[in-house]
This record gives sequence, structure tokens and C-alpha cells, in this order.
Amino acid sequence: MPYIKLNDLNMFYEEFGKGETVLFLHSHFSRGLLAFSGQILPFAGHYRCLYPDFRGHGRTMCENLDWNSRMIADDMANFLDALEIKSAHLIGYSCGAYVGYYMAAKYPEKVKSLISIGGGAYPRADGAVDFLPESLISRNDTDFIEDMKLRHYEAHKGDWKTYLRKTVSDWQSHPSLTEEEWAGIKCPVFFINGENDPFGTCAELLEKVPAAKAYEVKDGGHHPHFVGEQIDEINAMMLNFLSTIDGK
Repeated sequence: MPYIKLNDLNMFYEEFGKGETVLFLHSHFSRGLLAFSGQILPFAGHYRCLYPDFRGHGRTMCENLDWNSRMIADDMANFLDALEIKSAHLIGYSCGAYVGYYMAAKYPEKVKSLISIGGGAYPRADGAVDFLPESLISRNDTDFIEDMKLRHYEAHKGDWKTYLRKTVSDWQSHPSLTEEEWAGIKCPVFFINGENDPFGTCAELLEKVPAAKAYEVKDGGHHPHFVGEQIDEINAMMLNFLSTIDGK
């Protein structure tokens, strides 16, 4: 599987399909393919699909263990440059949606369109401290701890406590776009949120980007694109949205 050198990063990514590029941006606690396992086959038949592991996540390696969503947006812009991709469609889930917002605002020439799944317009910090190492240890949540150790071993060299503290800090702080940044998002945008998603609503996002398309998933939660959720409906809607973008 490929690695690419980006400044201080040795970034791991996976690639499937041919055609215009779709850059998939994963969530907190996750890594490229895990967040979008249900999109690999449906999208690879139509697009060149890139699934990077973010700074601090998965198999991406760096001496500096610091990261946040804004830093990752810069990394993703550099990633496209390194692959000589002038612009790409973005599909971001949760934290990945925030990375997508930052990219669309800061690097508009690189973002052909943006699909946001499970995003919000402001941080929701409730519950974040439950994922601090001390909280997990106190309630003896060994399964989650072992999962984080295994999932991000290369990125944090086994230092799962630092990984979780960085994740909680990012969760508590993002998205934090200024009104000017929200106004700078000019590409076609599609917001997808479950009606029971605790982390954001289509209504609040449409207040920030009124020209966007939005869909509230009936009975949906935070990850309607997952296998076992409303995956067929969401995949069909995302593919249809991308097919309508000029230049596809």
C-alpha cells in the first residue's frame, strides 16, 4: 500500500478506481478505509477514490504527535499537490467534514465539490471527556483502549493516551470557522445529517452555506452511510450529486 512524503509526514493512503478524484476524509477515532468501507465498491466504478490516514491516525507517521482539523486540512491540500491533482471532490464524515469545510474555505481552487456527512456548524463538546485516557481506564473500557492502540499504533508509536487527548481536544474545538470562512465556501455542497444526529443538523449548516443542498435522513444517526444503516440510499444520493457537477 502506498506512502507519500509530505513535509514532516510519511502519509499512508489507499487508492481504488479511475476517473475524477474523490478524496474521502475520515472521522475521529477512525482511519481512511474504516470510515468509508461501504463506499469503496460503489464509488470505485466511477471515480478515482483516495482514502488517506490523517496526521496522527492509522498508518501515517510523523515525529510530531500534534494535530488538529485545521492542520489536517493543510495536509490534504499538500496531498493533492503531491499527487498533481488540481482539484477533487471531497466527501468528509464527522471530523472529516470539518476538514472539508476548512479546505473549501482556504483552498477553493482545490475543491470541486464537498459532501458533508454527520457535520455541524459549531463544536459539540458533550461527552468528549469520556474518551480521555483517565476516563476510559476508570471505567475499565479495555476493548476501546485496545482498539485505539491497534488502529493507530504506527501513527502514535503506541502512545494511545496522547492520541486520545488530541482527539478530545479536536472534538471540543472544531469546527470553528469564522463567518468570513463560511462565506468563502463557494463550491457545490451537499450536507447529509441523520435526524437523530447529536453532532449537527442540516438546518444549522444551511444557515452558514445557504446555497447548499441538504438531506436529513429519516431515522438516521451520526453515520447513515455505514454498512447496516441507510447506506444504499446515501450512496445513491451522493453519486447522483456528484454526477450533476459540471465537468464530471
